[in-house]
Amino acid sequence: MTDPIPFPPPPLDAQERMVEALLFASPTPLTLAEMAARMPAGADPAEALRRLRARYAGRGVELARLGEGWAFRTAADLGFLMQDEVTETRRLSRAATETLAIVAYHQPVTRAEIEEIRGVAVSRGTLDQLIEIGWVRLGRRRQSPGRPVTFVVTEAFLDHFGLASTRDLPGLAELRAAGLLDATPPSGPLAAARDEEDSHADDGPAAGGPDDDLFGD
Repeated sequence: MTDPIPFPPPPLDAQERMVEALLFASPTPLTLAEMAARMPAGADPAEALRRLRARYAGRGVELARLGEGWAFRTAADLGFLMQDEVTETRRLSRAATETLAIVAYHQPVTRAEIEEIRGVAVSRGTLDQLIEIGWVRLGRRRQSPGRPVTFVVTEAFLDHFGLASTRDLPGLAELRAAGLLDATPPSGPLAAARDEEDSHADDGPAAGGPDDDLFGD
């Protein structure tokens, strides 16, 4: 008995249309593996994606890489057209903003390491807020005494800020110049004052200020 003759893969034009349909219909970014699982055997979603990305380059809607996934997004220079759709701005406290920046730049990072970098204790509410928003998640436990849990940023974080990966984050010097990170960890009375500020800020969203706007929605 002879082996069945495999069906040839669809033409590349058809594969491109399939990838386009999948990305438009998906509420979240899709990875190449997820696209391949939905397409006919022998299809090449990577090549179809390359062709599709070239076709949409410079248009009002473009293909963007978000972590390991891909999604259609409004072109960056047309973002002002969407301003009327913003109905609420959620602001982060200074403690949450600094903690988020530390996780993004030092991940995977433990709570103790966050506290060492900031120079003050990190309340549970700060990390809970970032996890609730969906920008931070639990990572792997460290293979060290106590096996502390680590924290990493999520694809939702990358998506919100239009980053393909954490390698696209601005330099630390830029963040310090903007006042997001202190040049040196506070100590003594300054640390105590910051700790007191954090204990109140972690109870809810901050009233607003220069640092809050950097990571506002």
